[in-house]
Amino acid sequence: MSSHPLIEKASGEKQPFDPEKLRSSLQRSGTSASLVDEITEKVTQQVKPGTTTREIYRQAFQMLRQKKRSNAARYSLKTAMMELGPTGYPFEQFVGQVLAHHGFDVLVGQVLQGKCVTHEVDVVATHNHTQYLVECKFYNSQGKYASVQVPLYVRSRVNDIIEFREKFPEYRETRFFGWVVTNTRFTEDALNYGRCAGLHMLSWDFPQEKSLKSMVESLELFPVTVLTSLSSKQKQQILASNIVLCRQLVENSQVLNEIGLSKSKKDSVMKELESLVSG
Repeated sequence: MSSHPLIEKASGEKQPFDPEKLRSSLQRSGTSASLVDEITEKVTQQVKPGTTTREIYRQAFQMLRQKKRSNAARYSLKTAMMELGPTGYPFEQFVGQVLAHHGFDVLVGQVLQGKCVTHEVDVVATHNHTQYLVECKFYNSQGKYASVQVPLYVRSRVNDIIEFREKFPEYRETRFFGWVVTNTRFTEDALNYGRCAGLHMLSWDFPQEKSLKSMVESLELFPVTVLTSLSSKQKQQILASNIVLCRQLVENSQVLNEIGLSKSKKDSVMKELESLVSG
């Protein structure tokens, strides 16, 4: 039986606190072994029965931010995904950018004709005679999961579009697939139905080796919302300029002037960006 206190997850579920999970998440952010040990020990001492995972994250993030901003930014990736709101459009742009950097030709926010009706498709991603019709489900709480209704809805829409498109000569050699992407997780029923129905399912941590998290981290495709040197308002101003990736901000740094940052503040942001985007 675990000697650690029961903590509360975002879903409301209670489970014993596991210091090793905290340690692993800090290690994935590139934090040095000595700092990982220091933060893990301090946070573990403060955990009490009923402490939420959100509070544990906040404590670890604040400690890390004081020591190493770039590691804090990487550590905050999961939370930063929640800031790609309050509408879902920045998340759609983000998903489009992630797929584009993985070799897809991408169009965001398309209206496509189906056999019966027209459909708004969040992302159309094409590669090697294969076209993916992508539905992006954005949630601003880690406790909200995409239910089975989502893949059910997507499957019917994709079928309608395919029935219309496959009649045209330009699509004769094209294979079509539906794809559902969420920034949180799927319920078990959603996963089971999606896989059975031939949909590609992509969430924060599914599939394990090619999850949204791994796709972001593998090519350093961090959203601008990870930046610890910007306020929430400043991040929203940047998102409003259709810039969602740190890589895009490096290439369009004049936006920092347009939102009214001082030179010293801009220098801090650029320094943090350089530590997040290596090339």
